[in-house]
Amino acid sequence: MAVGDVPGLKANYLIIFVGGTVLVIASILIFLLVIQGVYGDFKLMEIAPTPENLSTKSPTAINVGVLYSKYTENMLVPEGNTWLNDNVSTWETFLKSGHISYTMITDQTIELGKHYDFDIIVLPGCKALSDKENSELKKYLDRGGSVFATGGTSSYDNSGKWRGWDFFTEVYGLKFSKEINPEEYYQVHTLRGNLPLTAGIPTGYTLKIATWDRPIYAEIFEPRTTQASFWYDFRREAGLVREEVRKSAGIAFGTYGRGRYVWYGFELNSIIGKQEDYIYFDRLFRNSINWLSYAPTAFVKDWPSPYSSAAIFVPTITENGENLGNLKQVINSIGVKPTIFIDADKILDNSSVAKTANSYGEVGAIIDVGYLESVNDTVNKLYDKNTQYKVFKSSQYNFNNVTKSSVKGIMPLFGFYDENTLQAMSKYNYDYIITDSLTDRSVPKVIVRNEKPILLITKTARDDYEIIREYGLTDIEFQKYTYEEDIDRVAFEGGLYVLKVHSDYQLRPEYAQVIPALFSYMKTKNMWVTTISQLKDWWLKRGGIEIKFDTRSKRRMAVEVSNPVTNREDSYVVEVYVNKDVRDIKISSDIINTTLPQSKYDPSAQTLYLFVDKLKAGESRSFLIDYQNYK
Repeated sequence: MAVGDVPGLKANYLIIFVGGTVLVIASILIFLLVIQGVYGDFKLMEIAPTPENLSTKSPTAINVGVLYSKYTENMLVPEGNTWLNDNVSTWETFLKSGHISYTMITDQTIELGKHYDFDIIVLPGCKALSDKENSELKKYLDRGGSVFATGGTSSYDNSGKWRGWDFFTEVYGLKFSKEINPEEYYQVHTLRGNLPLTAGIPTGYTLKIATWDRPIYAEIFEPRTTQASFWYDFRREAGLVREEVRKSAGIAFGTYGRGRYVWYGFELNSIIGKQEDYIYFDRLFRNSINWLSYAPTAFVKDWPSPYSSAAIFVPTITENGENLGNLKQVINSIGVKPTIFIDADKILDNSSVAKTANSYGEVGAIIDVGYLESVNDTVNKLYDKNTQYKVFKSSQYNFNNVTKSSVKGIMPLFGFYDENTLQAMSKYNYDYIITDSLTDRSVPKVIVRNEKPILLITKTARDDYEIIREYGLTDIEFQKYTYEEDIDRVAFEGGLYVLKVHSDYQLRPEYAQVIPALFSYMKTKNMWVTTISQLKDWWLKRGGIEIKFDTRSKRRMAVEVSNPVTNREDSYVVEVYVNKDVRDIKISSDIINTTLPQSKYDPSAQTLYLFVDKLKAGESRSFLIDYQNYK
């Protein structure tokens, strides 16, 4: 018997058809909701089964063309010089390590206009280019392409004849200043902080660049160009600081037409130094690629919002302790208590001065840990471990007896420290050290010894010993100008300005009036003027924050902020550099009950500021950022 012959089992094909249609529609809607939940807003054509969408290539993958310029190779002397080949090989190494797809191209590739499909064109040391290449590269940039270049691009023509700096100035918006004469083995190169190119690199980090390739100094010529670094070394070089910093750009990035470029004034294989230098340079390189390919970056601001740099006030009592009285009016004027350092060996004989200092602000100890005969001396000339332990113990005892309070910071008498110093600080519970030892950054550095974090604060500017004693500047206007030059430099870097003065110089009655004027000037530079204790608390908290981010689609990115270290809840500003023109930004989370941050978007800087409030110890918050693109 057939099924259809059984009573009550009649098939209603209309119901089957309608039910099936409903299920298909429901499945499609669920699929679209899942896609939207992961990738945010999308267009149907972006998920259609087209060859492009079915490709295994990542939607964020980029295609890079690396120019091997025969015109440049032909002008090199002597014949057979491998300089260009070595440079190009270094580029290949960096691109491979970043898993970036690239293709070697020739001068003819560009001359024939076959380079327009590349996302980025790399010009490694391409000193000699033809007129046709110049024209085609400008067209490529004007149509929205990106160029990553090193050295004096196109300063010679294809025959090796000197052309000049016209291409350099027109495309990069830079004015050539000079080449570095390779008399010294290397030149210090300082990176600015809180820029898309320097995200994740300590502010004011100093790279060592070999001079054998004659690196280039340049000056920013147009507002479309941003200076990311400078060659001027305030520690060793003379000159007017503002002018020398402005004229010594070594890395710049900006726009030309609808396109972008990044320029390094040195070759990639010129980086020398220790492992940390190569790690940070690799980060700089990847950030540069990200910026050129419109990929986002995210990082925690160095300083509390809305500040872009910071400053601390460090008076030191040496001779003429009676000048400490001049501090009272200064403190009332600036509104921030200083940390006053006193020699631990002399505090018992100057107990009244120490007590007065303790009433004015925090007190720190100047401790004799030995003398280093030369900054570059690799042999330890400081006291041995046992001697330093005795010195620290004695210092702690003396300060407790006189000021009835514990001392948390030290300043080595002769400015230098070693591993024994750090071990002694850990043993006797000191929190920070202010040193004249040169470091590779203009922000504090956290060093952990025996599970205790110690804040290292280095000298970042000239003090009154240099300005008054060495330079002989007794005119207060000259003094102010010299200090202000360093304030401008540190503010430009985004670092920490350490104003260190002494009782026998800047605290003298005829000079003390300069100090309040300097703090007024700092405030015009958006500097966070703070105490060392507040600085220590902030820097330790900031250093414990971890950020992860990724691009989900053309209209969505995900940001995760975690607080794995601190034992308290705090607030932070996370900068998300979107790196393209967007609108209609919406912030949500795929985790229920996540506290969403307040936000502010700066379209001129293409930066979204997330004000993450009360992030508890051990807490993580995951945010989804959706937006619409203008293009």
